[in-house]
Amino acid sequence: MLSFAVFEHHPATPSETTHAWSSRHAHMVGPDDLPLAGNVRFEGGVLVCEKQGQDAAGLCIQIPVYLPKPAAATDTQGPQGRALGVLTLKTCLLPERAAPYLLMLELARHQIMLFLNKLEDWTLFDLPNDDPVMADFDRARRTFTAALVAQRSAPGAGTTEAHHGFSAQADRLAHDALALAIDAGERLALISAERSMAGRTSGHTYTAAVTRVAALTQEPPKPLAPAIVPGAGMAVVPGTPLVGCAVSPAHFSESLQRVVATACDFVCMPMRWKDLEPQEGKYSFAGTDHWIEWAVRQARLPVWAGPVIDLRPGCIPEWLYIWENDYEALREFVFEHVQSVVTRYRRTVARWTIVSGLNVNTNFKLGFDQIIDLTRLCVMLVRKLHPAGKVQVEIAQPFGEYHAINRRSVPPLLFADAIGQVGMHLDAIGIRLQFGQPVGGQSVRDLMTLSAMLDRYAALEKPIAISALGAPSAEIPDPGHPPAEAPPYPASPTLHTPDGGWWRAPWSDSSQADFLSRVMQVCLSKPYVTSVCWQELVDSPLSPEMTSGGLFTAGGILKPAGQRLSQIRQAIREGRPLRSWPAGS
Repeated sequence: MLSFAVFEHHPATPSETTHAWSSRHAHMVGPDDLPLAGNVRFEGGVLVCEKQGQDAAGLCIQIPVYLPKPAAATDTQGPQGRALGVLTLKTCLLPERAAPYLLMLELARHQIMLFLNKLEDWTLFDLPNDDPVMADFDRARRTFTAALVAQRSAPGAGTTEAHHGFSAQADRLAHDALALAIDAGERLALISAERSMAGRTSGHTYTAAVTRVAALTQEPPKPLAPAIVPGAGMAVVPGTPLVGCAVSPAHFSESLQRVVATACDFVCMPMRWKDLEPQEGKYSFAGTDHWIEWAVRQARLPVWAGPVIDLRPGCIPEWLYIWENDYEALREFVFEHVQSVVTRYRRTVARWTIVSGLNVNTNFKLGFDQIIDLTRLCVMLVRKLHPAGKVQVEIAQPFGEYHAINRRSVPPLLFADAIGQVGMHLDAIGIRLQFGQPVGGQSVRDLMTLSAMLDRYAALEKPIAISALGAPSAEIPDPGHPPAEAPPYPASPTLHTPDGGWWRAPWSDSSQADFLSRVMQVCLSKPYVTSVCWQELVDSPLSPEMTSGGLFTAGGILKPAGQRLSQIRQAIREGRPLRSWPAGS
């Protein structure tokens, strides 16, 4: 068993009367970030983590983080400095012990370790010590050291300031070290992105990879094929990355078409089973046909379609639930549906996201062999019906926290590796990156953690497509707790406590646009990322993705995020540094 001491003074302000701590999104992880089954609960100032086995484990948990208040700030400015957000963070792997660890200290330790690891991975050791990022990181390390000293000099257990042998000063210093390390890490991720993007837009990165492959193997890759350098742990893709957006068959107008034509390199057409076959055997293709016809004939934009098979609630028709316990019947319906859709659109669709989210396995309870079999069936069927089309499989919730509570699910990296082991030929692995919504798997992470996660998927040596990137433009309330009734930090023992968190500022039109800019900057710079697709064009209360996650309001007004997407595409086309994008963060 692991336990972590926490102090009530953080992050509550003096005006708050409720307890500041809860176990929101809390779960344990083992080696290789594999989520572990167990229970995390809050008891009298201690987070208790019960797990199976004696191996070392870490804790992931969502907390608010603030930079230290500047020394010149007045008391009227409040007890905290600038907000970094409500973020899901993790500790290092820790051995079991009877005494609690200090949570803030362990979170800071991991963030500092991650910074040092990525400094090496991204070959950024040439940054001078007086660089602002390195100076702030050095401040984080010195503050962390001060927290260690304050921990060792904690007052006796009988004093009011002590908490399981830790001092409140150690906790505050550890939080400050954590915040400084997060801030420095995000800026380091952006520096790495800026450097990498220059090589992508010029073509130097791909040319160098091809030359390296030819020198090592004497067999250069085929023209315009991904270059996999032995030992590099990634597939380097040719050309500049593409930017797109998913459109909805329910919204089709000239104003939407104009923005898509100027902001996108491709159109992504969702193929939700619920929309295409609301009644068994009766298809409705009209809305989908409008967008595809416009994209192909007028805009001359490639069409990417899918997910075709997505078993999430809201994406499948009600009549299919009759067969949820009959896999053979479900498999037959999937076969017929994929055949119908691919046959109809194979002359107009260039790339298929054929299945999505089977790794999460929460709606239809499938076995591991059934998940792999269904994926193989869909991939092979597309290959047969549309040999010239590109095929990718989409992974939902790529951090994998769902596996801590659903043992029938498959950890995302294990799923991706398994579909490669059974011989499925995929052109890319799709990753769904949605943040800030009060549902499981969509809690906000900092930019360095996000970038490091993508690097882990790169080790699969497949091109990566960010097939659905999203964040809201307004707070999305927990449907079980209306905003007027919800306490600031409700306690709950479950992993999926509804609170998506936020990044740098509570969600608004401007913070959505800033988040879009920075995350796209990180994703597009990766030499293995082929494309990034925004999740939704228009806000809709009926959207299965995110009610306020579009580029347009429901009333048809273009948001700042839509303008930012157009600027991003233009910057890539002109080869301009992406760090020059306007952003308020």
